[in-house]
Amino acid sequence: MRFLLYRLRRSIDSPSRNPRMATVTGRLLGLAFLICFGTGLYSHFLQEPLAWMTFTTRPLWLYQVTQGIHITAGILCFPLLLGKLYVVFPDLFQFPPVRSLKKGGAVDLLERGSIALFVGASLVEITIGLLNTFQLYLWPFGFRQVHYALAYVIIGSLAIHIAVKLPIIRRYWFKARMPEGEPVLASGREDAAIGRDLADARASSVSNDAASSTPAAASAAASAAAAPDSGDRVPQEAAQAPFAARGVTGRVFDWIDTTPAPNKAVSRRGFVATLAVAVAALVAFTGGQSFRVLDRLNAFAPRKAGIGPQSLPINRTAAAAKVTETAVDPAWTLTIANGDRSIDLSYADLTGMPQTSVDLPIACVEGWSQMASWRGVRMSELAALVGATSEDAFKATSLETNSRYGVMTMGPEYVNDPLTLVAVQLNGEPLDIDHGYPARMIAPGRPGVLQTKWLSRLEVTS
Repeated sequence: MRFLLYRLRRSIDSPSRNPRMATVTGRLLGLAFLICFGTGLYSHFLQEPLAWMTFTTRPLWLYQVTQGIHITAGILCFPLLLGKLYVVFPDLFQFPPVRSLKKGGAVDLLERGSIALFVGASLVEITIGLLNTFQLYLWPFGFRQVHYALAYVIIGSLAIHIAVKLPIIRRYWFKARMPEGEPVLASGREDAAIGRDLADARASSVSNDAASSTPAAASAAASAAAAPDSGDRVPQEAAQAPFAARGVTGRVFDWIDTTPAPNKAVSRRGFVATLAVAVAALVAFTGGQSFRVLDRLNAFAPRKAGIGPQSLPINRTAAAAKVTETAVDPAWTLTIANGDRSIDLSYADLTGMPQTSVDLPIACVEGWSQMASWRGVRMSELAALVGATSEDAFKATSLETNSRYGVMTMGPEYVNDPLTLVAVQLNGEPLDIDHGYPARMIAPGRPGVLQTKWLSRLEVTS
């Protein structure tokens, strides 16, 4: 079995499978995951802030860019992860899978365990992340909780893997190419033990045959046994001599052939070019939902700028939120409360107050974003109606009752920002019902899920 595994490893050797390429693809993949981790944490704590957290409201496009980068980097993890697995594929045939604990087996176990955990968690993470952008939930668990937990699993297992592989990473980090004579296998580990076993098997087999053959055959067998294991075929004349003396012909030792496959299907340049084209194509054909410069190339992303009611995409319709009747009820009022003090504003009251126009983007966690013109009443002015102070946070409640985003909290940094509105118009028209009619929140630097639609109540929470 060990000989078979070694032969399989050598048969799939390729110029693109070496420690240098493993380091290059590994650092690109690691960078992509670190970017996803950082931008993902930012999005997570915007939605579920800790008690002491405050956030900046400038620049206006901050969340638009960070979440666009998050989704794009997550999509790029697909070709980078597959490329990394391609490079290190021969290591799947390492034998034994884990060495004896006395011979570094603990490090082997840590290395292989961490990489198995990393690959498994990564595949699940980026797959459910991609499906989330299309709002396809094909699993029985909560997406946000699992996606958040897996992020820590990935970063932790990646840190362990880097620590174990640090000597190899340091050695090949700055090398422009593989030095001559370096091992081809991605692990960078010499197969000395396997080579010795092959040599011993060769010597044993040849010597046993030589004992029952002619002196000439014995001499040839001795030469074959003494030949160093260079990874090439055993010289056929010497290997066949003891068998030929007994009338047995044909090639021998093919079952332990260690010669690399003659057809090097993927060169280093070919591999790098393929990976680069895949990355560039994914950015070009999906990045348009986040970055307008790529909008014309947006072929595969789930949202496209300008498509939707009032030329703005939506994620959740009024029908899905089950507010098609309550949102258009003439008796609708917006309640603003601060303890025992509260006021109720009708739609006419709200639209009759001084209006402010702002240009702010809607930027959703699914990665899409678009700038739009909003008009409504400043949140700070509404807060002042009930005596709220500049230190007070607010809770916004929607008419929608079947969603975890039906209630949203907003820190004082957003309440006091002059660009934060209770909007009643979008792009010069009254809000479409799918965009939150009769009134919705719009604030700078906030995820779209926190820009609550179909408002019914604003209440001071601190």
